[in-house]
Amino acid sequence: MKKPEREPLKKPEKKVDQISKLPTPKRDTELRQVWRHLKRNRLAMLGMGILLIFLVCAIFAPFLTPYDPIRADFGNTLQDPSSEHRLGTDWLGRDVLARIIFGSRISLAIGLISVSIGLLIGVPIGALSGYYGGKFDLIVQRLIDILIAFPGILLAIVIVTVLGVGVENVMIAVGIASIPIYTRLVRGSVLSVKEQGFVAAAKSLGIGDGRIILRHIMPNCLGPILVQSTFQVATAILWAAGLGFLGLGAQPPDPEWGAMLSRGREYIRTAHFLTTYPGSAILLMVLGFNLLGDGLRDALDPRSRRYR
Repeated sequence: MKKPEREPLKKPEKKVDQISKLPTPKRDTELRQVWRHLKRNRLAMLGMGILLIFLVCAIFAPFLTPYDPIRADFGNTLQDPSSEHRLGTDWLGRDVLARIIFGSRISLAIGLISVSIGLLIGVPIGALSGYYGGKFDLIVQRLIDILIAFPGILLAIVIVTVLGVGVENVMIAVGIASIPIYTRLVRGSVLSVKEQGFVAAAKSLGIGDGRIILRHIMPNCLGPILVQSTFQVATAILWAAGLGFLGLGAQPPDPEWGAMLSRGREYIRTAHFLTTYPGSAILLMVLGFNLLGDGLRDALDPRSRRYR
């Protein structure tokens, strides 16, 4: 009799972990939540669009216009807007559109650099003042009270008068004038955050004060700082335009919007576009930052997210 053939041994099937096949849900980070709520705000998106246009103009200014914003052309002075010169020419024959496009570089640079100066000085002082308190806080706040007693633009005028005219001094003056704003804002935020339980837990573990401030307190203060910085850039641009209008900012022939307004008012009856278009540029840039700041304030506030 034939022996029955043995069936070949089957290899044991590998057990597939069904759970591992399931798609892992994407982590909804705080930044993604803020961006999602910000996209729903049409006014904030409008402000961001306006600022992107000015940013593109500032970066690619030489490629957007064939005209030199500084070189005079005495054969084409005070021309009305036309197909050749879209926004007309000024008293020296310079293209107004070219000067506005190149002027966006100066305005954005003044706004961003001056706010950076205020951040770099005001935020550390406010954080230390709010965290340690005591005599240090008392002295700092009295000095801040003295600075706040002066209107911001008046304080900037005084500083520019001491330092001298010029774009660099305007940045320094506007930056110094914004220091009290950040100091007060950060101090108030630190005072509320340092009473939280996680700060007490960090202290009980023996973590140093510097690490507590940088890694545990300041991340919870970034929202108000970011919103205030957006508004402060708009304020800095207005102050810089005011200083330029008074002759304390950028000097001729630099295409600064405030200086263009100051000189253009002499021709307001015969060539109104010399003041209309630079003034509109200032209005739009400030409006863009304010709309974006309003949207960021709503997006960063958890209470306002609930009702959207």
